[in-house]
Amino acid sequence: MSEPYVLVVDDDEGLRQLVRLTLEFAGITVCEAQDGLDALEKIHAELPALVLVDVMMPRMDGLTLCRTLRAMPDTAHLPVIMISGKTDSRSIQEGLESGADEYITKPFEIKELTKRVKTLLNGRLQQENVFGGQPERVRAF
Repeated sequence: MSEPYVLVVDDDEGLRQLVRLTLEFAGITVCEAQDGLDALEKIHAELPALVLVDVMMPRMDGLTLCRTLRAMPDTAHLPVIMISGKTDSRSIQEGLESGADEYITKPFEIKELTKRVKTLLNGRLQQENVFGGQPERVRAF
């Protein structure tokens, strides 16, 4: 993948496809991972512009993935949005304390998800050049 992309990490294939199609319709390139370990492999192969991750997954959950990303210098500032069915304030706080930039509860509104993704992507574009020093390739989402 040569252009910036969003990595969608969820063990629910149907939800991954829904999010992928939604974001692609909004003009955002998407890659998918089925759990945290799969996500780490993809992140090490090519750094995404943003990670959208479910909290509860087998092998490596979203909280552990987020903590792992925050602990590595190359991914410490990578924007992360957590999505979870856990809606209580303790779970939301735990997600944010693990390093997530945003926490969205299920079921979520497609427009809200798209807006939050675009906001974080545009914020990242303003903070740093994620396009390898080629500003002419920078495009707002």
